[in-house]
Amino acid sequence: MRILGFIVKWLVILVVVAVAGLAGWLYLAPPDLIRVASGYTAKMVCSNVFVAGRDSREVLAIDVQAPGHPILGYLSVDVDPSAGTARAALLGLFGPGLAVDRAGLGCASVPSGDRASLADLSATPGSNAVRRGPWPSGDMVEPTQAEGIRAILENEALVGPGMRAVVVVKDGRIVGERYGEGFDASSPSLGWSMTKTVNAVIVGTLVAEGQLSLDQAGLFPGWSDGRARITVADLMGMQSGLVFNEDYGDVTDVTRMLYLEPDMAGFAASKPLAGPPGTIFNYSSGTAVLLSRLWQDTLGEPQAAMDWPREALFDPLGMESAVLETDAAGTFVGSSYLYATARDWARFGLFMLGDGSIGGRRLVPAGFLEWMRQPASASNGDYGNGQLWLHGPEAGTPEGQHPDAGFDLPEDAVWALGHDGQSMAMIPSRGIVVLRMGLTPSKLGWKSQGLVEAVVSALE
Repeated sequence: MRILGFIVKWLVILVVVAVAGLAGWLYLAPPDLIRVASGYTAKMVCSNVFVAGRDSREVLAIDVQAPGHPILGYLSVDVDPSAGTARAALLGLFGPGLAVDRAGLGCASVPSGDRASLADLSATPGSNAVRRGPWPSGDMVEPTQAEGIRAILENEALVGPGMRAVVVVKDGRIVGERYGEGFDASSPSLGWSMTKTVNAVIVGTLVAEGQLSLDQAGLFPGWSDGRARITVADLMGMQSGLVFNEDYGDVTDVTRMLYLEPDMAGFAASKPLAGPPGTIFNYSSGTAVLLSRLWQDTLGEPQAAMDWPREALFDPLGMESAVLETDAAGTFVGSSYLYATARDWARFGLFMLGDGSIGGRRLVPAGFLEWMRQPASASNGDYGNGQLWLHGPEAGTPEGQHPDAGFDLPEDAVWALGHDGQSMAMIPSRGIVVLRMGLTPSKLGWKSQGLVEAVVSALE
């Protein structure tokens, strides 16, 4: 019995030492997976609380933990409204992540955890004043007599699981609108990669000013090798040739950039070439962030760059709710982080149907939006020159089959698409925009093509 007791005693000691060692390791040198999880959690909660006005517990449970990686279920979050911060950590202790809200710029991830490292910047926020007159220049949505649209929007299979907002536009009028439980016309929603299309138009505003050109090369100081041949058009069409892994399932280039790198553009710019510029299509959030850095550097003064999106695009379009967020270094995350109400997203979609001018003011050069909608040469017809998809979502598409197979869609339909079911189809020939926002992981296989097909048929 003494021997057994002795063995048990030492086994307990060894277990305690092992657990203490593991805890110490997790505390002092947490694996990147834990840090990504904490950074993601802090950022999502921060933005949804301070930009979208939602409850932090709801966001953590529904938006972060329910659809995400199993490790997210063990994350806790502490929100400080007075400081404008959200802190997250595994079991409340390990691999802490920090996100900080700033005036007019929403929330920024701070990978170092040191708020003092955050660039001291702000931007002029949009006005909350109610604008008189009908949408899109005003806030009043006129009654519609569009037959069949109501039934389409009430069809749960068509709008998809996790739907939060659907807005249908025909010839400049909202002809159908529906919101999910807990959301309404005043609720800002994250567009995820739909932000890329908006960022591409912001590039166009600098082209209109004569400050950028699509054939411009030698874009960044460190690009003295083959990368010096990368043009603005190459970046716009996702054919820069730069290496970048866009897989969200683990610690990859995209998750590292978004949640571990304070200077996202610097990280993306450091990537080597996988092949000659203009010859390889590679969908890359790093490319979109490089475009942000490029147009910001072109403007010169950092504070001027902070206000440019609102002055050059959001205010002219009436996108009062729009908030484009930056990284810790002050680069707009033009790949992923634009919040706006569904009606304001639809305002942008309506603009994309036109010639690039609004109210007599030209925002981008004549023909620029049409150029954006043309296929990028290396994309095999899948992607446009200007951060636009030429087909609908790929979720649930059998291998080897085109994503739009089986759907009757207009040939000129182009799409802004984002993570977790964000979708905006824009059809210039029909004057139609179909916007759908929600929380719908791709593993569910839902495709917005069915919704768009039904809407187009009903509006013919």
